[in-house]
Amino acid sequence: MTGMIDAFVRHGLETRFEDLTPAAVKAVKTYLLDTLGVGIAGAAIPLTDGVRASAKSWAGEGKANVWGQGSFATTPASAAFVNGFQIHGQEFDCVHEPAVVHPLATILAALMAECDAQGGVDGKRLAVALTVSVDLAAGIGVSVTSPIKFFRPANAGIFGATLGVSRLRRFSAEQTKDALGYALAFNSGTMQAHVEGKPALPIQIGNAARGALMACDLAENGMPGPHDSLEGSYGYFALFEDEADPSKVIASLGKIWRIAEVSHKPFPTGRAAQGGIVLMQMLRQQGVEADQVEHLTLTAPPLIHRLVGRPIESDMAVNYARLCFQFSGAVALLTGEVGLDDFSEARLRDPKVHALGMRIQVIDDGAPDPAAFTPQVAVARLRDGREVEARIETLYGSPSDPMSQEAHLEKFRRCVAFGFGQAQTGIADMLIELTDNLEAVEDVSLLSRLAAGLET
Repeated sequence: MTGMIDAFVRHGLETRFEDLTPAAVKAVKTYLLDTLGVGIAGAAIPLTDGVRASAKSWAGEGKANVWGQGSFATTPASAAFVNGFQIHGQEFDCVHEPAVVHPLATILAALMAECDAQGGVDGKRLAVALTVSVDLAAGIGVSVTSPIKFFRPANAGIFGATLGVSRLRRFSAEQTKDALGYALAFNSGTMQAHVEGKPALPIQIGNAARGALMACDLAENGMPGPHDSLEGSYGYFALFEDEADPSKVIASLGKIWRIAEVSHKPFPTGRAAQGGIVLMQMLRQQGVEADQVEHLTLTAPPLIHRLVGRPIESDMAVNYARLCFQFSGAVALLTGEVGLDDFSEARLRDPKVHALGMRIQVIDDGAPDPAAFTPQVAVARLRDGREVEARIETLYGSPSDPMSQEAHLEKFRRCVAFGFGQAQTGIADMLIELTDNLEAVEDVSLLSRLAAGLET
């Protein structure tokens, strides 16, 4: 044992805003805004109606807000569930690539619901809670040296979110360990939904966000929970992962802020497809046209083939298509972009997309790193016999190839407009200003009210 729980409980409860580096604070602001945006956008997808109807049947009134068009107030647990689904529902939320974790989907859904319920939580308190939450969720993933088996964004995310909510409730170390013990008890998240392309993936995110609040409720009401929830003989690592060593992660606490290692998603698809989308754009820049392509290969690390190497299907559902490079790659080569509107029924059934997608092949390069996303190489063999190649060593949107501030804000504004069904310049402007000046915000529940369209 390395004492991971004790180390993270101390880190989670004792970290001060002044301890954060400027890079960490900047990342907090960036991904807070980005996650609010994609959460708002998630209100506009058809499946959200079923999730909201289900959540309404589970709970009554409350002070926590569901975001985007058709917003409503409900209990914190139900708001966290719905917003968590909306954040991850279009695969547009940020990701910590080495950890293979989408940390803010679970974490921010839970933390904002808690802030709504408490009222009066200031920007600095939210920033620290969010930071230590990401440290734990990403730290779990970074500790693992074997391939992903379960849906780590939910499985690790519930621990991070529980630590953050414990921080916001000013729990003692004992209460925080109790809560983390119940995070283990509530832990679930399977990759079967990924294999089948079903919306249970974002449902698992929502369930983890709700579970974090429920775990903290139990601890607050005196229910003792298991304390060795990560490294115990039946703890997280023993149950959900094959090989892990948390020692380096523990040694890095207070020195490395994992929020600064998070990557944007420039496109609303699985992160594993995004390098290939950029490569399609690069091929277009070299003059490659879709109707010229006889065959196209994307050669990439095993994780890419495993996550998005599935075949295009004539009757595929939208969640399947978001994780199918034959689809997203074909759209990118045909149009030069993959956006929120590219997962409509018309696009999913477009014969041109399907014809081109059938000529695209994802190849496993055999690299030993189970979490590697790069390098990636695309080779288009054209009908005239020529071959055109494009290569990337880093993913666009990652810390090594970041989105510009302009691109970040453009993505946010598009998400807000999509989620409300029309441009909402006033709401977008206020959210941008508030997150940019987060240290001065006296009550962050204003962010949630704006995201729900309750403030203008």
